[in-house]
Amino acid sequence: MSTTEPRDGAVAETPDRYGAFPRLTPEQLESLAAHGERRRTAEGEVLYREGRPIREFLAILSGSVEIIHDQGGPDERTVAVHGPGRFLGELGLLEGQAAFDTAVMRQAGEILAVPVERQRALVGRDPVLGDLILRAYLGRRYLLIGLGAGFRILGSCYSPDTLRLREFAARNRLPHRWVDLEKDKEAEALLRRFAIRTEETPVVLWQGDRVLRNPSNAELARLIGLPAPTSSSDGGRCDVLVVGAGPAGLAASVYGASDGLTTVTVDAVATGGQAATSSRIENYLGFPSGISGGELIERAVLQAHKFGARLMVPAEVSGLIPQDHEYAVTFTDGSRVRAGAVVLTSGVLYRRLEVPGLDRLEGTSVYYAATVHEASLCQADPVAVVGGGNSAGQAALFLANHAPRVHLLVRGGDLNADMSRYLVDQVEQHPKIEVLLHTEVRGAGGRERLESLTVEDNASGEHRELRAAALFVFIGARPRTDWLRGVLALDEKGFVLTGADAQAVADADQLAALGRDPMLLETTLPGVFAAGDVRSGSVKRVASATGEGAMAIRLVHEHRERRGNLAAADSEGHRPIADGPVSSR
Repeated sequence: MSTTEPRDGAVAETPDRYGAFPRLTPEQLESLAAHGERRRTAEGEVLYREGRPIREFLAILSGSVEIIHDQGGPDERTVAVHGPGRFLGELGLLEGQAAFDTAVMRQAGEILAVPVERQRALVGRDPVLGDLILRAYLGRRYLLIGLGAGFRILGSCYSPDTLRLREFAARNRLPHRWVDLEKDKEAEALLRRFAIRTEETPVVLWQGDRVLRNPSNAELARLIGLPAPTSSSDGGRCDVLVVGAGPAGLAASVYGASDGLTTVTVDAVATGGQAATSSRIENYLGFPSGISGGELIERAVLQAHKFGARLMVPAEVSGLIPQDHEYAVTFTDGSRVRAGAVVLTSGVLYRRLEVPGLDRLEGTSVYYAATVHEASLCQADPVAVVGGGNSAGQAALFLANHAPRVHLLVRGGDLNADMSRYLVDQVEQHPKIEVLLHTEVRGAGGRERLESLTVEDNASGEHRELRAAALFVFIGARPRTDWLRGVLALDEKGFVLTGADAQAVADADQLAALGRDPMLLETTLPGVFAAGDVRSGSVKRVASATGEGAMAIRLVHEHRERRGNLAAADSEGHRPIADGPVSSR
């Protein structure tokens, strides 16, 4: 995407090496022209500016456009030049985010401007044009991330808040660059330039002079333009609210919105859930060569946007209140949304390893996900992975592409017990991976960062030291359901009961008033469904989670239809649906 030639030289059009800069055909431009307007442009005219939202899809009819990063700043550089037939923008255009670069007319000409809302509708109706644009936008986002475009995070590698911001940016696939206070030479100059005291770090820097001092994830999200619940006391009403934006939640979003339901999806951290942290998913139907979790999720997010679903991140749910046959869902920031139906897809959290001294290293060298972000910190030293399931195997294989040595520590004596056969074969044959069976972590060495691990052979009792600069933990998970206790029925581990299991513990009077038993994915609250990993008895696989998310929407339709029939019957004197409390176990 970048060009090495100076801005004042004759910069040729950037070649389309990665499929990120396709050219529209005359027929496609004509189709777009019916939804927009032609505009003459002057040399040097700014079409959109870094840090500000883009409201229009822009295609070049004549002249040329230069894409500039950090215009007017110390890091100013040309990243691309486009000529006639090409279009501008990237993923943020469809997702309502601010621009991560600036577009300037290098040669005067003419552009075609289409309002984003009309372009979204056209993308949905024209699959060929839609696929061309979506693929290009996806490719451009990854190129921007690789370039280190966007905002900068200035902070110490030993700071948990620095890691929090970096993880939030990485999980939401936001272009950014990290400046390490401990190692980067430019850090001191940035501190002086913006009059930042060391104790005020980490800070986020953008657009030359915008500074956020140790912002919350929500503050960073608002800077970029990620949508969030309204700050008012009532955020309006939707047909279905999806809580959690992993594979199950995104599937529910796609099917809900495509079925014409007003669909709002919220997540406390980022779209993608645990699946987004997977370096490679090789057994997902339709991708014989595998696909990274991040790319799979990004495609799902694009689908959801295409059909009109609204995704809000970060938005942490705090309460679920039955109200007039619907539900009021409250958020930790005080906002609320009213929903006709709710789909719970909040997934799980990885369990922590209970080892003395390990908690102080979390965020700096102990991790519960293995993405490009974490791998970039582990290029010179050996690392260790704890776990014997598929997540641990995938992480070990991914990290082996970055670290010189990977120790896979498995408590049991057989790698085949919990890991898929195809992963076992790859792990055992990889020259950089050492599998240690019957092995458990007993201690951690290192002051500010992990330097070594003390491990025990639980068969022989023998202890040994392993050199490791990072530890990745994949030892199971617990559901994200603390906020649901006392609201609906959970099993002994905290997973949501549905279907026949929910019926066994549901309030008998409420079921009688409802006139039916809970449907397959329905909880003890009518119109509240659970799908994916959060559901008791679910199969912990991406494919099954997406299937359940789609199925939940089918059941939402059935609930709406039956509720309408009951309301009609109630108007003729029949007993209404009860909104009282339900039993919970």
